[in-house]
Amino acid sequence: MPDILPSILSPRDLAGLSIEQLEQLAGEMRRSLTEVAATRTAHFASNLGVVELCLALHRVFDFSRDRLIWDTGHQIYPHKLITGRFASFGTIRTRGGLMGYPNPEESPYDLFMTGHAGCSLSTALGLASGDSLCGEDDRRSVAVIGDGALPSGIVFEALNNAGFLKKRLLVILNDNKMSICPRVGALAEYLDIARENPWYRGLKNQAGGMIKGMPVVGESMERMLHSVKDSLKASLHGGMLFESMGVRYFGPVEGHSLANLIRYLELVKDADGPVLLHVLTEKGHGFKPAEADPVFFHTPAPFERDDDDCIVSIKKSSARAYTDVASAAIGACLRRDPRVTVITAAMCQGNKLEPVREEFPDRLFDVGICESHAVAFAAGQAKAGCRPIVDIYSTFLQRSFDQIFQEVALQNLPVTFMLDRAGLTGPDGPTHHGSYDLGYMRLFPNMTVLAPGDEHDLVAMLDWALEQPGPVAIRYPKAGVESAPGPRTPIERARCETLRRGPDGLLVACGTLLGAALAAANRLALEGIEVSVVNARFVKPLDPAILEMIEASPWTITIEENALPTGFGSAVLEAVNDARLASGPIVRLGLPDRFVEHGERGELLAEIGLDVDGISAAARKLSGRGAHPMAEAAIDTARR
Repeated sequence: MPDILPSILSPRDLAGLSIEQLEQLAGEMRRSLTEVAATRTAHFASNLGVVELCLALHRVFDFSRDRLIWDTGHQIYPHKLITGRFASFGTIRTRGGLMGYPNPEESPYDLFMTGHAGCSLSTALGLASGDSLCGEDDRRSVAVIGDGALPSGIVFEALNNAGFLKKRLLVILNDNKMSICPRVGALAEYLDIARENPWYRGLKNQAGGMIKGMPVVGESMERMLHSVKDSLKASLHGGMLFESMGVRYFGPVEGHSLANLIRYLELVKDADGPVLLHVLTEKGHGFKPAEADPVFFHTPAPFERDDDDCIVSIKKSSARAYTDVASAAIGACLRRDPRVTVITAAMCQGNKLEPVREEFPDRLFDVGICESHAVAFAAGQAKAGCRPIVDIYSTFLQRSFDQIFQEVALQNLPVTFMLDRAGLTGPDGPTHHGSYDLGYMRLFPNMTVLAPGDEHDLVAMLDWALEQPGPVAIRYPKAGVESAPGPRTPIERARCETLRRGPDGLLVACGTLLGAALAAANRLALEGIEVSVVNARFVKPLDPAILEMIEASPWTITIEENALPTGFGSAVLEAVNDARLASGPIVRLGLPDRFVEHGERGELLAEIGLDVDGISAAARKLSGRGAHPMAEAAIDTARR
């Protein structure tokens, strides 16, 4: 049982602790992190790496008034532990419990719900500017950003603006040589100049020793360190990139020494204008297995450990996921066609592309957390004659909306988009649910949009997509694979697949909720309600045969794991209206027009009526037999 951590009810309680007590508290925080990660999938290594940084920031600043933005907020766990949420920390990433990302509804210390990388500098600079305009120049604004997120285009837009505005802004560059996988790109090599040069590191350590026991504030101290820094930059150009943009650079600083961090934070705390403090940390620090393999321990499966923190067993699931199927299918396409390439944005592990990278290192391109660049880069490859596959999570591909429009769809280039994590992603919550891709993809002329109903469809659709003359998007969920029964029809443009026929109603499934639709149809048949089940396959263009079945059916239910506004059901309603069909009621089941919270995927689907019970109940009501509570409003709206 921890001794100090339970007594930290707010960051103010850190003020009376000695450095030794803060170090003890850091150890207790790591134990709490380990206890959670051992029981459920959670972000782990990244949080272990920022414990001291979190404590030092809250010790030096008063974030009840000052501003703190954690970029890519999955590293928020230590912050939650010391901002009044220790008692409920065991509920993190469970339905109704704490979110695994910052959440302003949980605490005033969480200012933005941040789940995507790169935006912290812009929002922190906006806060600094807004505070100044509101006459509150005494408030300080701090952004913590990782080296993996640093290459994001918006970061340089913010740095450019910060150097011009000259507002008080502290950027903490948390440099652990990682994003989720090892970082890539020229900027990573640039940062390594400062990190790995022994003369530079040695002189900086001497400078740290020099300030020990000396006043930590005052112009003379700042001038001395600035002079040391300038001489180092003249020799090694570490930090000159930032200085040339008008952002003062300090560092690199050892990120696991609380005393050192506190000294440097005190030094830069009241500096005028934008400052970047380069902090060196180790992802997974303090837990040896995570130190040894920070990629696996980014979000590990639950595990058992002994008293020495050695892993005894890992509770891995043996079930294959759609991501596994997609990765294997991509590898097969690269083997078959030398024109095929694959592009990912710092998610090689998440997309399970490591085997593809090992086999085809010259045709897999990890561009870092730069989704806009990834799509424009793919457009260039396609124009040159390649067949690029852009493999990115649905929620992250949103960041490249304009490039999908301008560089791909407008040019009608053969880029294939593989949208992993489409639909509900479970405990990651609203920052990561892939709720909107059907809407933002089907908007564009030239774009073909598909949603596989099962494993068979996913493989066949990728093969089909790579033969098309224009762009194709294929979306699939973070879920275990399923296979529909019986013989299957080949993938043909704008052709659906009817898997069951019945006169009493029509279920049109878009995507992998096809299995739930078939199970609901089987249940309804036992009650004497015989319905047809259609695997839509194509969202755009829509199969005209679906309209014929709608016109012939007493009622229709469309089923999708996507936001209802602009989704598949909306596409069906548009087509029915354009064709001026006389149809029975059409009810759309999908994600409601609100942000769905975190929880297990099955729990969330049941809550919004997208499981077998919900689909069955909606069909019963349309057949005059009662309804699921979540389906009532949708059905009544359709009838009005």
